[in-house]
Amino acid sequence: MQHLIKTSLISGLLLLSRIGVSQDLDVGRVIRFSEGQIGLLLEETRLLTSSDGRVSPRTLDADGRLHLVAPTDWTSGFFPGILWQLYAFTEADKWLDAAREMTTKLENEKFNGRTHDMGFKIYCSYGQGYRLTEDPRYRDVIVQAARTLATRFNPNVGCIRSWDHNSHRWDFPVIIDNMLNLELLFAATKLTGDSSFYYIAVSHANTTLKNHFRPDGGSYHVIDYHPETGEVAHRNTHQGYSDESTWARGQAWALYGYTMCYRETKDEKYRHKALAIAQWLMRHPHMPADGVPYWDFDAPKIPDEPRDASAAAVIASGLYELCTFTTDSLALKQYADHVVHSLATHYKADADTHHGFVLLHSTGSKPAGSEVDVPLVYADYYFLEALSRKQRLERSGDPSLALLLTR
Repeated sequence: MQHLIKTSLISGLLLLSRIGVSQDLDVGRVIRFSEGQIGLLLEETRLLTSSDGRVSPRTLDADGRLHLVAPTDWTSGFFPGILWQLYAFTEADKWLDAAREMTTKLENEKFNGRTHDMGFKIYCSYGQGYRLTEDPRYRDVIVQAARTLATRFNPNVGCIRSWDHNSHRWDFPVIIDNMLNLELLFAATKLTGDSSFYYIAVSHANTTLKNHFRPDGGSYHVIDYHPETGEVAHRNTHQGYSDESTWARGQAWALYGYTMCYRETKDEKYRHKALAIAQWLMRHPHMPADGVPYWDFDAPKIPDEPRDASAAAVIASGLYELCTFTTDSLALKQYADHVVHSLATHYKADADTHHGFVLLHSTGSKPAGSEVDVPLVYADYYFLEALSRKQRLERSGDPSLALLLTR
């Protein structure tokens, strides 16, 4: 396995020599631009928030109008998370105050057991807030949200149930996206000492590792299980081109999720899987030269298919963390730099446009005709996270990155 990974990383370096490593990015300048955009988005969100319960921006509708969502929406935690990230970058009170304001609107979601997206909603908002402030009220919300999420775990399957809808189609669906909700459970064990959260997270990660991937390394979006036996009933790629295709953002979730699982457990099989997914992405013949994937790697009209900047942002953020877990970090770090440079150069909105979103050209669900070639709030969240990880990495002086950081 180590030989395979090292050989693959060398292949990644050859890939970088072919596409050309992008020039260094002025992260401070991109953050200042993002402050201007997010300030506009915050202003418009405050103006539009009304008695109908919508609290957080998600995207733009077909007419270019700002689309807000209720706390129950899976994307509601990303905007507070963006505000917390801007506070971390700047230490400015205006971002702290705004982050607290928008985070508080989600508190009741800690009891919402009808969804698996507790990590996206609560950990991206309250989790970021607790990391930066250690506010005990945020800790309590995180722990309660983890308790609620744990109620969706089925020990026969070994996973947390994803969707409750479409019961005519699936008995016990588990989506690859759900890997990112595990971080909330790991956090709850660290905050409480209760290992049951950790056990559920590891069980889910192991079952997903076993069933969500094809021999070629691509991932399915949805695995449907028999809830009584735990056996696989169906394998689907609901938001991708076909059941046997690889949906770009799903593969990005897998990279990010197994990198995070290695961080929390130090289980080598998670690191190996994350490295294998990274190489799959970096070497795939349908990955564009700029590192921003088409919405599905097997979409039939490539290169005339929509891109997904949100998938690219998740990939870049995952790679920056993954490169800290291997001595062969050069290719991973430089590829992440290349993706972030592409996003900041060619996918960024013009100042004071698009109601304040930072990145353009993301794809939500092309098969449903939903959110195609639009800004998406989670693209901005993971883009800013990638910038933060890049900045911390380059300031750390990590000995394992000494060669990389002098180039």
